[in-house]
Amino acid sequence: MSALLEVSGLTKDFVTRSKLFKKKVQHAVKPVSFDLEAGQTIGFIGKNGSGKSTLARMLAGVVEPTAGEIRVNGDLLEHKDYSTRCKLIRMIFQDPNTSLNPRIQIGRILEGPLKRNTNMSPEARMRRVKDTLVRVGLLPEHAYFYPQMLATGQKQRVCLARALILQPSIIVADEALNGLDMAMRSQIINLFLELQEEMGVAFVYVSQHLGIIKHITDKVMVMHEGDVVEYGNTNDIMTNPQHIVTQRMVESHFRKTPMHR
Repeated sequence: MSALLEVSGLTKDFVTRSKLFKKKVQHAVKPVSFDLEAGQTIGFIGKNGSGKSTLARMLAGVVEPTAGEIRVNGDLLEHKDYSTRCKLIRMIFQDPNTSLNPRIQIGRILEGPLKRNTNMSPEARMRRVKDTLVRVGLLPEHAYFYPQMLATGQKQRVCLARALILQPSIIVADEALNGLDMAMRSQIINLFLELQEEMGVAFVYVSQHLGIIKHITDKVMVMHEGDVVEYGNTNDIMTNPQHIVTQRMVESHFRKTPMHR
């Protein structure tokens, strides 16, 4: 049996040209391989520029990989195959204020992916929209609201609803809780965990917030300058980090050196 998500040798190079037409290659993500099972969460952590967001965006099809393979349920995902990809992997972006069009009603925003990717009737689409709103802790009536009528936490729930609307297997969340206060943040985290239990969704969670990573992930991948410097069970890595980069992150976040064996 193959894992839900299998990533092998995924790589991203950015090529820039200087004044003298010299090519400069930046290895944003050096070859990365990992697996993820249904209902599991993997966290990508690292400082800005470590490659974690680029890796997440390659998974979601926003950035084209330079090399490597992404398989879902054993099937190879082609970068340009948006119709297959968006039913399997959906992304929630960091800022709900910029990722929702303020001039479009929430119901229509959520209906868009259903219109483009399914043969559902308008009635069935509206039913799915309202059910999904309820599932993320909003009201069916919110379908008739515009984004600017909602608070930031509610907007992030709409973004989660949009990610869920096609009932994907994997959700990639890139720093998706950064703009929220602690109370809102913990509500949405609990919602993630409930949805995971209920629907078996696998999450890829990108963050610099080690507290959240520790709380919601099964596995963690530590990145530094495009390299994976440490990868394994979250609990093992948080309690006994091996790499200096991980040790520093854990120490600065938890304000103490982890207990060694």
